[in-house]
Amino acid sequence: MELNQQFEAAVAASKTLAEKPSNDVLLQLYSLYKQATEGDVHTEAPSNPFDFVAKAKYNAWEEQKGKSKETAMQEYIDLVGKLKG
Repeated sequence: MELNQQFEAAVAASKTLAEKPSNDVLLQLYSLYKQATEGDVHTEAPSNPFDFVAKAKYNAWEEQKGKSKETAMQEYIDLVGKLKG
């Protein structure tokens, strides 16, 4: 199966996990997904200092900067596979 197909399957599987992952794992999934689908972060950091969720998501995605889309896809696939057990 080609990487894109594996990635799409992992995205679908991530929505049907037996139990909800921790916030840290959810941020990791989010940032890898964004890096795989959009590349490096290209938006401004959230301006509201009290929007902790948006800031955490932005920072998590920014940490993926420079990672290729293919690498991000593979890491996402591996992480979902690990979460599925």
